[in-house]
Amino acid sequence: MSRPIVGGKARPSIARPIDLRTATALTDPLSGAMLRAMSSHTAGDPTVDLSVDLSVDLAGLRLANPIMTASGTSGYGPEYAEYLDLTRLGAFVTKAVSPEPRKGNPPPRTVETHGGMLNAIGLANVGLKRFIDEKVPFLAELGIPTIVNVIGHRVEDYQTVCRELDKIECISGLELNVSCPNVDDGLEFGTDPKRLKSLVQAVRSETKRAKLVVKLSPNVTDVAEMAAAAVEGGADVLSAINTLRGMAIHVDTCKPILANRMGGLSGPAIKPVALYMVNRVYTAVARDAGVPIIAMGGISDWRDAVEFLLAGATGLAVGTALFVDPRIPLHICDGLSAYLQSKGMKSVRELIGQLK
Repeated sequence: MSRPIVGGKARPSIARPIDLRTATALTDPLSGAMLRAMSSHTAGDPTVDLSVDLSVDLAGLRLANPIMTASGTSGYGPEYAEYLDLTRLGAFVTKAVSPEPRKGNPPPRTVETHGGMLNAIGLANVGLKRFIDEKVPFLAELGIPTIVNVIGHRVEDYQTVCRELDKIECISGLELNVSCPNVDDGLEFGTDPKRLKSLVQAVRSETKRAKLVVKLSPNVTDVAEMAAAAVEGGADVLSAINTLRGMAIHVDTCKPILANRMGGLSGPAIKPVALYMVNRVYTAVARDAGVPIIAMGGISDWRDAVEFLLAGATGLAVGTALFVDPRIPLHICDGLSAYLQSKGMKSVRELIGQLK
């Protein structure tokens, strides 16, 4: 396979994305239901009407189309660039960055489930310094908005990372990961509205340029309460939802399949939950506040995209589906264009929040 060309320069492949078939062989889950379901659920190759406008606005951040990667699914860019021309995305969202490098959880760290997958990567990442030195040069050449996922265990951790990344022109947004279900040493800001508001305020005071995105956890009583806290703290954009807590057990060994015992569930299995929560956040908080939502949770074809847009989303993040077909973002864009054309619509923005 030829190497991707970004900014006129050839980029070497650093690593390949996770292959769910490989994960299946390693962990021996019960079936390949997810692969079968998703292979029959992807869009075809519709004729595209180039007059249809797919551009959206995320709090002043202009995207050519609403499709982006979900954090943690495509590395820092080069890992995914071998499989897709990243410039055709509306935005690229990186995996997490923390002040110091993290090794993450021990393997096995992924397992296929019915309609999805569990991951317990544990926020493994290269740390702030290596990210700036080694990863930013690639991102600077992409020419599309880049959003960096940020993690921490103390308020000061988030402030440190966001303060430094806010200085880098090619980074358009900072996504605060305030609750990760597969780590056991913190990240509980996203389940307490007072702590979340305080955190967002603290980070807001350290940033001047990049858009501040807050990633909402589904593992709460009322996601709208957390959304309101994030907006009150100064969030420009909300993203919803993070993964749900889950577990898989091996019936032969009678042990959890994941070394971490539990992990975060993603993929088509969580789509109904994500769809409800996006609409709940939109109707209860975001619509009146004028705060756009980036939706994620089982988006794997243009129909899913239309549903989330109708529910109130402006941006659409694709994650687990990339492990099955890295080109799904292009299929979604083509399908959206064809759908809008069939409805006599000229802009994807005509769909946002139009659930009857």
